[in-house]
Amino acid sequence: MSLDDIPWNLETPPELLVELVDTSKVRPCKAVDLGCGAGNYAVYLAGRGFEVTGVDISPTAIKIAKENAQRKSVNCNFIVADVVQGLDELCQTWQFAYGWGLLHHISPEQRQKYVENVSRILDPASKYLSVSFSQKDTGFAGSQSRRQSQLGTVLYLSSQDQLRKLFETHFQIINLRTIEIAGKFESHIFNYAFMQRK
Repeated sequence: MSLDDIPWNLETPPELLVELVDTSKVRPCKAVDLGCGAGNYAVYLAGRGFEVTGVDISPTAIKIAKENAQRKSVNCNFIVADVVQGLDELCQTWQFAYGWGLLHHISPEQRQKYVENVSRILDPASKYLSVSFSQKDTGFAGSQSRRQSQLGTVLYLSSQDQLRKLFETHFQIINLRTIEIAGKFESHIFNYAFMQRK
């Protein structure tokens, strides 16, 4: 399948991520892109002075991300790893982590482990951004919380209350809101959660 056919593969960085950088809410630092895919957003941050490592469970995605960074002449590190299984491959801590469109691919049973992993790899007071599908989104087939994408992948949509309960043990929530974000083919309703590690 071509990258052009994948709805979540967007080369242009999202405005909400750009805004965090432009307003210095997140300053250049050691950053980790969780579920980096083709590495587009990691490449953007590297170009803005961040020391970025991208993580994805797919070896194919990591191969594409490395080629993408090389083509754009930016220095990024990319690692094949499962965000639920411990992230031991990272071997260091970070000041900014983000999962753009990642959490809705993680089942409710695995989410607590994922959040614990993110907390563990971040330094105290580091920032974390999670952007994932909201239950208020009317797209996709299935029930309120469990849907299926056009590509056949299972998506687990969340409410703000569910995310607050999930994150609040390890993170201070700075901004949690439900917003509409334009996609490659159509707009969707997302939960935007910007946080600080306790």
